[in-house]
Amino acid sequence: MNIHMNANTLKYISLLTLTLQNAILGLSMRYARTRPGDIFLSSTAVLMAEFAKLITCLFLVFNEEGKDAQKFVRSLHKTIIANPMDTLKVCVPSLVYIVQNNLLYVSASHLDAATYQVTYQLKILTTAMFAVVILRRKLLNTQWGALLLLVMGIVLVQLAQTVGPSSGPAAGASATAASSGGAPEQNRMLGLWAALGACFLSGFAGIYFEKILKGAEISVWMRNVQLSLLSIPFGLLTCFVNDGSRIFDQGFFHGYDVFVWYLVLLQAGGGLIVAVVVKYADNILKGFATSLAIIISCVASIYIFDFNLTLQFSFGAGLVIASIFLYGYDPARSTPKSNMQGPGGDEEKLLPRV
Repeated sequence: MNIHMNANTLKYISLLTLTLQNAILGLSMRYARTRPGDIFLSSTAVLMAEFAKLITCLFLVFNEEGKDAQKFVRSLHKTIIANPMDTLKVCVPSLVYIVQNNLLYVSASHLDAATYQVTYQLKILTTAMFAVVILRRKLLNTQWGALLLLVMGIVLVQLAQTVGPSSGPAAGASATAASSGGAPEQNRMLGLWAALGACFLSGFAGIYFEKILKGAEISVWMRNVQLSLLSIPFGLLTCFVNDGSRIFDQGFFHGYDVFVWYLVLLQAGGGLIVAVVVKYADNILKGFATSLAIIISCVASIYIFDFNLTLQFSFGAGLVIASIFLYGYDPARSTPKSNMQGPGGDEEKLLPRV
């Protein structure tokens, strides 16, 4: 009885955590990039998030090693230095994640939180595409139908925002106000392309990770130490290539305040929290979490950003939500954990973590 209750409690905690992580991050990024005042450099925020993630994961690895400094150092040496080929394999996703996170900031700067949240679900399509091409997987007929619904829903959402009231004079005035307050001028097409690029990179990184690093006996925290250690040089390069002149003129932490530091920690810690709780969440729970996040983003955007929720947007978002549930549904699966090990577990890994 207690085990059953604990399992249910963990599922509900997973649902709450996944929902809040999906909704709050998008809303916070949008607010941070459009509020009045000096705007921070997104490339520096991405880099600081990697530093925060590295420090957190180092502490967790230290805890895993029984808080023994010698065992901790030996474990780092064995995994990172004594195994250079495995470490080098992580270079690709390290670079990809840095570029992806920078693109997400660009997207959040130019798309309202609700549209951003819906459009980013296209990562399901790109993950499936790479799984078919690289891993030679076969999708169920229901999954192909779900991908079609997903594309239709996102097209409707984008068209609703392009030709709807939000693209009229009010939106132009809002963009002008944002620009005068230091935020970037709103460019919906740029935001869309940035979101599509982030989805493409998210799908590739997930499948690459599965193909190249599958079966490695490394804890999730040690793997994140590897990722962050290799991401930091790429992040520094991105900072000085994209924003070098502004960093030298205004300083690395220009525009930083308490809210920006909160956003950095949210971005760094959110993914780690999801990595822990996602193992307790089945596909249905992931679908609920993503769907609730979309609804929360829409409702919050109405009150925080004066978002105009149209019937076409609502219908498109509904198609996206339906596609998420349909994609995660496998009628042939008899028990939730029957396919966790062995070749049959591929379908579970195909759905991107949300």
